[in-house]
Amino acid sequence: MASEAAAHADFSQIRYAQCWEDADILLPALNLQPGQVCLSIASAGDNALALLSQNPARVIALDLSPAQLACLELRVAAYRELSHAELLVLIGSRSGSRATLYQRCRSQLSPETRRFWDDRSQEIDRGIGSAGKFERYFTLFRRYVLPLVHNQQRVVQLLQGGTRQQRQDFYDRVWDTWRWRSMFRIFFSRWVMGQVGRDPSFFKYVEGSVADRILDRTRYALTELNPAENPYLQWILTGAHPTALPYALRPENFEAIRANLDRLEWHCGSIEDYLTQVGEQAIDAYNLSDMFEYLSPASYEALLQQLVRAGRTGARLAYWNMLAPRARPAHLADQLQPLPELARSLYAQDKAFFYSAFVVEEVTRC
Repeated sequence: MASEAAAHADFSQIRYAQCWEDADILLPALNLQPGQVCLSIASAGDNALALLSQNPARVIALDLSPAQLACLELRVAAYRELSHAELLVLIGSRSGSRATLYQRCRSQLSPETRRFWDDRSQEIDRGIGSAGKFERYFTLFRRYVLPLVHNQQRVVQLLQGGTRQQRQDFYDRVWDTWRWRSMFRIFFSRWVMGQVGRDPSFFKYVEGSVADRILDRTRYALTELNPAENPYLQWILTGAHPTALPYALRPENFEAIRANLDRLEWHCGSIEDYLTQVGEQAIDAYNLSDMFEYLSPASYEALLQQLVRAGRTGARLAYWNMLAPRARPAHLADQLQPLPELARSLYAQDKAFFYSAFVVEEVTRC
């Protein structure tokens, strides 16, 4: 089965140097049990690694992009070779010298991945979490656009958080200016984001204003959620993780992930091709990122049927909608059951705030 995404986008370079989906809601959504098998979109690798903390039998990470798998492979080497504090430096969460850290990881890499990163010494020096197109987009925002609206002191005040009422008051009185709204609508428009941040083809099935929907979710993240506890917001505004880390980078999860690295495997190719090989009732959980965003409704439904066929009864699917709505079609009601209450409660906690919906579904075969 051909991959529609592969036909329309260039996957030769790093698009995402970090996973921009919140593992704190992914893990309870999937409810992965010890000894089970999970299929995960690789992206930069953070959430595939986070899944290892649940003591699975296997985590199978797939990606169309060799560059994304190079991000994952370097992270695996870093978990093997570095201390937790050194890992944070290599990623860019903390400052420090990174070239020597990379040299310590280098022997763990395959020849192809070694060549990939050897040619990217500047990206390593800046922190590998900054190396993607999406992260460079946020770097432009942070360095050249945000200072036109809010100074560094206001950013620091915002990231201090406070009570919900304090956050709401700060947003209303200080942050939510006409200049903020105007700048946001330009920089996060469909055209600018497609050209600079993502890929124009990723907006093929999106209708309506991109910027207005993301602005609504940003308001939620700055008021209803606590910026002091939000690593995604902190990276966007500071290029680091001053007070909050994503799940896979937290010290309490480091050893559990490192102990299970041998249970992680990764493959370059489409999920469609992999599912034709794996057979029926082989997978217990699916981390699907926001991959359906890039597919037509017909391609989405065809892939969903493949996922159900390869999933065991009770297997969970978790995925995000950013701007294109995707959810189980009615004709699969006897095979796939939505879990809307669980999805809504987790979505309300989603620190990766720019998504419009979080979907959790379970294979039933009624």
